[in-house]
Amino acid sequence: MSEKWPPQRISLTPGKRVLFLTKNLDIIRKQLYDGLNLNMDDIEVNDLLDDINTDAMTPAWVCFDHEPEEIAKNAYAGLQHEGERLFEQNALINGEFEVIVSGHRKGTGSSRETAAQAEKWAGIRIVIATSFAPIHERNNINLGQLMSDHKMLSRLQNGESIALSEFTDKYDPVTKMIVENGGIFPFAKQLKSGNIELPMPNNNARPMTMCEKIIANKLLTTNGEMAYVAPGDAVLAEVNGGYSHEFTTAQVHEFLKLEYGSDYQLPDPNKFAVFEDHLLYATGVLRFVPFKDKIQRLRDLQNDFQKHTGVRDYSAVDGVSPGICHQVAREEFIDVGDFIQATDSHTCMGGAANALAYGVGSTEYANLAHNQFAFVKVPESIRFELEGNLNVGCTAKDVILYILWKYATKSETLDRSMEFGGSGLASLSMDERATLCNMATECSAKTGICEPDEVTIEWYSKRRTDLAEDDVRKSFILPDEGAHYDGGVHIINLDEILPMVADPGNPEKGVPSDPTNGAYISEIGDVEIDIAYAGSCTAGKADDFKYYAEVVEAALKVGKTIPKNVECYIQFGSKAVKDYSERMGWNQMFREVGIQLIDPGCGACIGAGPGVSNNAEQVSISAINRNFQGRSGPGKLYLASPLTVMASAFMGKIVAWESNLFL
Repeated sequence: MSEKWPPQRISLTPGKRVLFLTKNLDIIRKQLYDGLNLNMDDIEVNDLLDDINTDAMTPAWVCFDHEPEEIAKNAYAGLQHEGERLFEQNALINGEFEVIVSGHRKGTGSSRETAAQAEKWAGIRIVIATSFAPIHERNNINLGQLMSDHKMLSRLQNGESIALSEFTDKYDPVTKMIVENGGIFPFAKQLKSGNIELPMPNNNARPMTMCEKIIANKLLTTNGEMAYVAPGDAVLAEVNGGYSHEFTTAQVHEFLKLEYGSDYQLPDPNKFAVFEDHLLYATGVLRFVPFKDKIQRLRDLQNDFQKHTGVRDYSAVDGVSPGICHQVAREEFIDVGDFIQATDSHTCMGGAANALAYGVGSTEYANLAHNQFAFVKVPESIRFELEGNLNVGCTAKDVILYILWKYATKSETLDRSMEFGGSGLASLSMDERATLCNMATECSAKTGICEPDEVTIEWYSKRRTDLAEDDVRKSFILPDEGAHYDGGVHIINLDEILPMVADPGNPEKGVPSDPTNGAYISEIGDVEIDIAYAGSCTAGKADDFKYYAEVVEAALKVGKTIPKNVECYIQFGSKAVKDYSERMGWNQMFREVGIQLIDPGCGACIGAGPGVSNNAEQVSISAINRNFQGRSGPGKLYLASPLTVMASAFMGKIVAWESNLFL
């Protein structure tokens, strides 16, 4: 292939290879190490591996590096076969591959751009899959990678030279220009120099969903006139804020220095923030001890970025973080109707506040922070009308696990804005709504967003004295009557929701560990546990602690404590939540029954803190958002609600919470 990428015509390079990621992992091994070459015409699409998550592509420890050559060495380091690393160091590089092929929903999970970077910097230029998770697809686009389907690969392998336009005509006009210019940075430079003219949406007045209305409100160059957008429109929009954390800030800093010089400045640093939350406890995990210096380097580079730019600083003080970025952001600076982007897939948690919030990669974030615009392709929407009230033993976590099981597995939520409303939403607190929106990314959705109501007003009035009630109400973004939902409108009867888990699957047999593996607790039989973990951005909120306290208080009444064979942890989502739990007298109560409390931050959720499993035989029940193989240690991990996790901790096996459970 030519040095300039992409060229106007695409063909396979003589001597370069195509790697097929098959469900039969032995076949992958033979391609990597025995020189086996396969042809798309001889492969069934159903034989290809689905739901390859970004943890498999670049597990957390790979993200301790920010240099391209180091990240490339460890591409697919998290993909395991018979308990061993399938891709040895440099395996993708040494195989001389330029095309990589998989099945459905490539790149699910974390927004970490290192997953796409590892492929690119290892020599991959063309990524083939049945479908892509939205953030991962965007990261590939921003890096200038070509993506296509299996039919296109057949043509390439049969010797055809294909026009670049066949790869890019499927995109909206702006995305097409980004890819054809080689990525977001070259595109931004062309735009700034006046060499690119952006098309503007030219829609007639139309009813819009919440997501569409927020984007329309933030459009650039509308001269204050009311605008209307529709799914598929490609626009530039103003963002109200964003943030990065120590896993990602180093790359943001390095990218900006590379593109704009070491003296670069941000036009409006007060819009942006850095958080020290992800790696506070990493060096307490044995497997991360060798990376101590790299972790400190990431902290130092984040500090350099903060001092250089003047963005808001949420660094740890005396080793204690203000909290997980998503939780603190909603507590302190995400407002109703905002447009927020950040370098983490769970940014969508901000949607509970009736804001449009979603994760982006480091490249895209660096661009929007410097150039003050975000590229947006208006997503389709899917609406969930909640009715009724949850039964005892159920929480919003059970609702979203149900949606993952029944809708995400069919790709009905893929790349869509998940809109939550209906009379049943009023029965859910703001914290519970945050759980729904937080796990929209597990649905491979673009984001999640909730309708605002009096519950929204009450929540803000207690936390944001700078906001007047009338101003909050005037900012409400509600869907228009008659708004169209490409994903349909689906009734979720909360009265019919039952306590659920997502089970660990069976990766060795091609069934990935995934949050979509839904199952009713009443149907899984006796599953003994070794670890119960409560916390994370998903389950470290004030209302989650109410659930933990409810179970613990019931246990104390009958003199029950955590069994000695069960490790039980609770991690606070923020300092505000920790202080609240302390005021309620819960922290001492938790310690009394044998629960280990962890200061605010990320931890076992990303395998970087207390609560990770130590061997493949251990079983964890966890209130976190992902159960990908190896993410929280080598053991088997079940996802569940805060109530289920705490009830199971006391019983030593997975059980649903009932008020008379301990009687």
